Amino acid sequence: MKPLQRKESSPKEFIIYEDSAFLVCHKPAGLAVQTRQVAEKDLENILKTYVSSSPSSYLAVINRLDQPVEGLILFARTPEAAADLTAQLTAHTLQKEYLAITSPAPAIAEQTLTDYLIRDGRQNRSYVADTSKKAEAKKAELRYRILQVQGSQALVKINLKTGRHHQIRVQMAHQNAPLLGDTKYGGLANSGLCLCSHRLAFLHPVTKAPMEFTAKPKNPAFSRFLSE
Repeated sequence: MKPLQRKESSPKEFIIYEDSAFLVCHKPAGLAVQTRQVAEKDLENILKTYVSSSPSSYLAVINRLDQPVEGLILFARTPEAAADLTAQLTAHTLQKEYLAITSPAPAIAEQTLTDYLIRDGRQNRSYVADTSKKAEAKKAELRYRILQVQGSQALVKINLKTGRHHQIRVQMAHQNAPLLGDTKYGGLANSGLCLCSHRLAFLHPVTKAPMEFTAKPKNPAFSRFLSE
């Protein structure tokens, strides 16, 4: 996949909430969270420029998304907030919910998927291992529920329990329900990968108040399912 050529972006285009402890962004599809490509802008560098004039320029990524995936990204603004939010992530009390379109629809309307994934770094892909006893296999767990079915496509809500490489894409494809636009894993071609980090819920790292953020997918393929 070639890096997306984009105009210079203002951080305000992405930030939907910020305070002294953290900020939440809606990352567009095609923009990397972090990249090693010197000439390519990524969300982290855009935000580092933004916070450089603040009393604290600290910035740490808490959850990550693949470059073709859009949706909510959480950044900590202090080391203490980073430690607290990372602990919530590890304890699975930081809730990560996704919306996806599959084609065809999953055969089962709602279930928990538990697989063991192996990452192939050379091919930049992962696959389901035939046994959990392989040393390199890592446990991957999610729960999905079909929200709507229209024709050969289904709108699916996914709650991610673990955070493995390409996890949602691999596990749904293994159920013979690949994501629309995910040609890497057998999905039908589309204007883009139909996967969005739709909801984040966690406790504020300082006040401990419940925090919840949602984002509506911008990929036009979702419009047939989601009303304005």
